[in-house]
Amino acid sequence: MFGREGYDKVTVKRLADACGVTEPAIYRHFKSKEAIYLAVLESLKGRLDYRDTFVKLENEKDVEKLLKTLAAHIIDFYSQNADIYRLLLFAALRGHERAKRIFDMIRGTYVRFLVHQFDRLLSEKIILEKNNEITARCFIGMVFDCAMGMTLWKGMQGKAYEPSEIIANNVPIYSRGLIRD
Repeated sequence: MFGREGYDKVTVKRLADACGVTEPAIYRHFKSKEAIYLAVLESLKGRLDYRDTFVKLENEKDVEKLLKTLAAHIIDFYSQNADIYRLLLFAALRGHERAKRIFDMIRGTYVRFLVHQFDRLLSEKIILEKNNEITARCFIGMVFDCAMGMTLWKGMQGKAYEPSEIIANNVPIYSRGLIRD
């Protein structure tokens, strides 16, 4: 409900009704609507399913395959969980400190993984030397922006693209700029 309608439009009464319980039952577990909201934000971390993808890519030497797989995972996850984006955006607009921390944790998980991979690929002399953190943040930012456009606005500036089109267009451009000759 918070993700669909925003914090201000959701009442404890409506939450209780949606859960099939009474308001007093809700208040036995949460002190306020704010406490419920913060619990919902905290629960987002548990929905992020990246471990299998990270394990699969941990020793990948093909830069394009690494980036394609990571981008596909992010876009697929957010396409199936658009409520996470909406909820985080509502929370950020309201200035909730936990929203910023959770967003950083979610996005940062991917950034940290990619920095680690870039460091490894650099040490193996597969990619060019550059600032791996900036490169990883920019790539993950691009992918998150595409995922957000697809999930929240159902397209990018009026055009709907399939995830495979986005990945096929962007990943080669990015990976070719990284690979040593």
